[in-house]
Amino acid sequence: MRTRLKRWRRSVGSAAVALCAAAGLGGALATPAAAAAGPTPVTSYTYTSVAGDYIGQGKAGTYREPTAKITLTGDAGAVRVRVQGTDDSWDVELAAPKGDQLRPGIYRDAERAAFRTGRSPGLDVGGNGRGCNEVYGQFSVDQIATDASGAVTLLDASYTQKCESATAQPLKGTVKYRALPLSYAYKSDVGDWVGQGKSVTHTGATSTFRLSDSYGGGVSFGVEGKREYWTAEFRPPTGERLTAGRTYQVTGAEGGATLEVYGNGRGCGNATGEFTVDRLYFTDEGKVTGLSARYRQVCDGGTAGMSGTVHYAA
Repeated sequence: MRTRLKRWRRSVGSAAVALCAAAGLGGALATPAAAAAGPTPVTSYTYTSVAGDYIGQGKAGTYREPTAKITLTGDAGAVRVRVQGTDDSWDVELAAPKGDQLRPGIYRDAERAAFRTGRSPGLDVGGNGRGCNEVYGQFSVDQIATDASGAVTLLDASYTQKCESATAQPLKGTVKYRALPLSYAYKSDVGDWVGQGKSVTHTGATSTFRLSDSYGGGVSFGVEGKREYWTAEFRPPTGERLTAGRTYQVTGAEGGATLEVYGNGRGCGNATGEFTVDRLYFTDEGKVTGLSARYRQVCDGGTAGMSGTVHYAA
């Protein structure tokens, strides 16, 4: 070793897709304006290793600016992230197959980046002077954006690397560079009509997202991916506007707060439950640009329901 409702389909091309797009299309929501202070992009590196992994030495660590120095170089063809902590250093390289560019997605059968062959993507993670001669692994790109010159300005990716052998112990890590959260996760109880008892997580590697204003002072969040289509509508009581830091009780009473989560052709006739708006951002003109929310929905007076979390640039 070297030292399914049609209305969900209409808006998939919105600003959320731009956030996740590859060169030239990303960054539109990287710094959304807000009525109050805007969200703070995250730059960090986290890894976990098990005993027997040569690079990580069975340890784990988290590095985040400003206590660590994290720099990024490269374009959408190949990007390199260097991490300098107090006592150690890391180097992460992700590369598209030769002649291609990195974009949101899952890259399997990765080879050592500098020596990748054919149509294989490239991966090379080293730490504290340790590196692999041969790399076996994969990585996912949730978000990537570039500026006019082609330089990467935003990255959210994770990897699994094995040194020298496909059966070696893995090193796993996540690297974020000026990234904002973008995901949807739900968990459905057995007997819940809408979620069908499933638990699924959507990220930028597999899915596209949208966020828009909705009638009644609310917001509408949508996601498409993994053979699923979901919409979550959050609306405050009549005459109000959604407010961050508030939990809304949904009782079905006229004029009260409204929650509608529906997907794949299934929805509630009458939903009850609650939702919490953790973070919410708008432009100066009042257009919603960021949302972090949690919900619990029960259909038609039953007991089984579904819970979920929404993160869109917040």
